[in-house]
Amino acid sequence: MPVPRAAEAMFDKSEIIVGLEIGTAKACVVVGETDADGALQIIGVGTEPTRGAVRKGEIVNADLAEEAIRAALAAAEESADVELRSVYLSATGSHIEGNNYHGVHPIASVDREIDEEDLKAVERKAHPKLTDGREVLHALRQGYRVDGQGGVENPLGRFASRLEVDAHVVSGQITRLQNSVCAVKGLGLEVEALAFAGRAAACAALSPEQCELGALLIDLGAGTTDYVVYHNRSLRHSRVIAVGGEHVSNDISVGLKLSNARAEKLKLEHGAALPDPAAHGRTVNFTSDVGLDNRTVSISHLHQVMHARLKELLLLIRDDLARAGLLAHLRAGVVLTGGGARVPELERLATQVFQMSVQTARAKVGSGPSSILDEPECSTALGLVKLGAQQRAAQRQSHTGVFDWLADRLTGA
Repeated sequence: MPVPRAAEAMFDKSEIIVGLEIGTAKACVVVGETDADGALQIIGVGTEPTRGAVRKGEIVNADLAEEAIRAALAAAEESADVELRSVYLSATGSHIEGNNYHGVHPIASVDREIDEEDLKAVERKAHPKLTDGREVLHALRQGYRVDGQGGVENPLGRFASRLEVDAHVVSGQITRLQNSVCAVKGLGLEVEALAFAGRAAACAALSPEQCELGALLIDLGAGTTDYVVYHNRSLRHSRVIAVGGEHVSNDISVGLKLSNARAEKLKLEHGAALPDPAAHGRTVNFTSDVGLDNRTVSISHLHQVMHARLKELLLLIRDDLARAGLLAHLRAGVVLTGGGARVPELERLATQVFQMSVQTARAKVGSGPSSILDEPECSTALGLVKLGAQQRAAQRQSHTGVFDWLADRLTGA
């Protein structure tokens, strides 16, 4: 089944916008509403555990996934007191790739001003020719150069002999993207657009000032860790690591010889990203489950196991950014979000690894209940709502072009 193309913008008077993240641990639905002035308000939320239907950010059991999505949607409808008809959907997984591209377009005559056709021509040349069944999720302009002069925001009307553009393109494997789209459409809902989860989370968690100064957003989920770098207000780098909170729980299970359920409970109730000297000698006793003996577990040992895995993950990110030459551009530091951001002492561990300021995000998405905006687990779905509001505003202004901040080629009719 081919992935459908984008539908024409069709908006009802209610201006309801819905973000859906189908995560490894849970499906999360956030409902927003825009008023006549375009102000966005969050009015509802619904979550439901996915119970093994999703692994490393990708659906592996369609029936279980649809059950979780249906339950999350029902909870969101009740919370917002609206009927949901369409969603903006996130995508993640190890198949997602982000790369930078460069386009060059010669101006035919030196006495001619750069016009819209020149912009479209140079942007097409920065668009990659993807192979192996891949599709573009985002093609995001970073900046223009005119006759070698960089930092040009709008080259229209300038005289030049050479126009260049830099872009960041996020793509995914089309057959793996289809699974989430089909799961949603199987419930009778339209998918208005598909967005990379890391970009959606950044849209919710990063301010314009942080994007200008340079910031790293790390979204720590249960099955994957997505991270993006913004600098000079544009996306410069994006990656997905197929490691998340479930891997920390698995390390605890193996290292402390516990069942997966006990390891997860221990992580949530007593875990920390840095060993706590005050925890020396402290233990936790587990009463027996069926087929399992009573166990006494050292809290210090638990912290050491978690510290090793989380430090390794953060070092992978740091080393990747060092190779890309981006660490020096992170003047606004590091922002953590996702469920993994709740791990105690993670901010302090990240500060040690990156040697810069680190903070846990609070969503910057209009207004709404703090019980939603303050939940790091909701960042991706919140960001989808914000992206959706921006897309609708752009469509009203007849915004078109090769580079769209939210690609429309994978979804719609």
